[in-house]
Amino acid sequence: MELAHVRLLVTDFAACYRFYAEVLGLKPQSGAAEGPYEKFSPAVGSAGIALQDRAMMAQVLGELGDLATGHRSLVVLRVDDLDGYCEQIAARGATLLHGPAPMTDRMRVAHLKDPEGNVVELQEWLLLRG
Repeated sequence: MELAHVRLLVTDFAACYRFYAEVLGLKPQSGAAEGPYEKFSPAVGSAGIALQDRAMMAQVLGELGDLATGHRSLVVLRVDDLDGYCEQIAARGATLLHGPAPMTDRMRVAHLKDPEGNVVELQEWLLLRG
């Protein structure tokens, strides 16, 4: 398992994009200034901070409010075999909220919560396959 990034769920994507890119000086991965998703990386290292439009994630999970009174961030972990890993953690007592299911044509995801209610996303990156 590898920590991929920490993702912040935001309501004003453009303002947050400008802050991370222009104020903090992090490098955007794709230049998607209007969203709904962008990952920012420091000059060194592979982990980073990502932004995701809160309304988009609410469509996936069906429980996020428009205001930042609910979940404010998402911990993302990359796994090589999403189905196998989900079976393992379910056997250890985890309850999946969503997935495993496609998120985009490049990744499959599953979602669960930690004991405090923080959302955790498990990702399988499909482009990494041979």
